[in-house]
Parts: sequence; C-alpha cells; structure tokens
Amino acid sequence: MRRRISRWIAVPLFAAALAASANGHAQTPGGWAATATPQGNAELKLDAKQSEAVKLVSGYFNTLKQMKGTFVQTDPDKKRTRGRFYVQKPGKFRFDYGAPSRKIMASDGRLLRIKEPDQSNEDAVELDNTPFRLLLKANVDLLRDARILDVQESDDLVIVALQDKSPDAPGRVQLIFTKKPGFDLKEWVVRDPQGLETKVEVADLNKTDALDAQLFVWDAGNVFDKK
Repeated sequence: MRRRISRWIAVPLFAAALAASANGHAQTPGGWAATATPQGNAELKLDAKQSEAVKLVSGYFNTLKQMKGTFVQTDPDKKRTRGRFYVQKPGKFRFDYGAPSRKIMASDGRLLRIKEPDQSNEDAVELDNTPFRLLLKANVDLLRDARILDVQESDDLVIVALQDKSPDAPGRVQLIFTKKPGFDLKEWVVRDPQGLETKVEVADLNKTDALDAQLFVWDAGNVFDKK
C-alpha cells in the first residue's frame, strides 16, 4: 500500500544552488558569495539584464533532452549522501542513492516516488505538485510560469531563485549555473515551506548518451535492479 507524502519534497533533481549557512549565506564555486534563497515572498522586478539571465536559464532546460551524472546531496541536518542520477524530458528522472541509504527516487512524468530498499511501502506525490515541474516540462518559460525572487550574475556564475506561481507547488528553488567553459548547471538548493534547505551538487554531466526508458518505469518488485 502506498503512503502519500506531503506536496513538497525537498529532494535533489537537478543541479544548482547554494547551501545556506547559519548566517544566511552560502559560498559558491570560486569563492563568490551568494545570498541564500530569499526568505520573503516579494517577486523581483527584473531589469533587462536580469530578464536575459532568466531567459538563458529557460533556454538551457528547453534544449536539454536527457542527462546523467553524479550528485552529492546535503540535507538540512548537514548529512551528505552521494549517488547517480538520470533525467529525461519531459518530466522523467531517477536518483539512485549510494550506501548506506540505497534509496531510489524516480518520476515517470506523472508521479514522483521514493522507495527504501528495506521498506515495503513507497511514498508518492504528483510531479505537478513539486517545483520541478517548471524545469522538466516540454516548454520551459520561467518568466511566464515562475515568480522570480532573485537574480545574481558574476563573471563565472548565474544564480536564479524562483517559486512556482501555482499554489499547488509550494517551496522555492535556487539554481546556480557556471558560465565557463560553457553555461551549465552546477548546484541547486531547495527550500521547503518550513524554511529547511536541501542542497544538491552535480558533476560528471553527460547529455549525449541515450538513456534506457526502463529506468523510469516504476515497478516496486524490481526497481532496485534497474541501472
């Protein structure tokens, strides 16, 4: 029997953002300090340069078809977990956590499920009730569909903090992209409605190799055998 989890899940999904330290700041690659995901709900009034940065992020996800790589997740209690991830647009992804967790988190494009290897039950939530629907949909337009809370840009980084305009997808995501040698996702931080943050860093990105469609087919009986 499947247990339903809350609408918001602070999970890794893609890469890019910042861990907030106790003083509300995070240290990003290259030592450039970036503010943590904004606490308030005020939508940023974008200037022309900031609008172009948001369009650049939308374009990145629109051109993305598939991706795989490794990740390091840092939970609100500072616990770190490593693993591998796979993404296939629209809406499909899978995170395989390493030992000792060995947890599987996967989306078939409709439901996001989480399964522990030693538990018979699974947790599930509608993908449309998570902020990640904005980034994995077929047509990504963050200026249209998201509330932009913060935009920062340096010589090396672009940082965008956003919140889904849909009331069914609470929480916020802050994305960090590197600009050199090319524009690419590096980290992200998810903040839930209670203010707890989960940081995910990605590496070893591969956007060219085809992915096995069976990776995203959820079958509780053999999901742990699919790699």
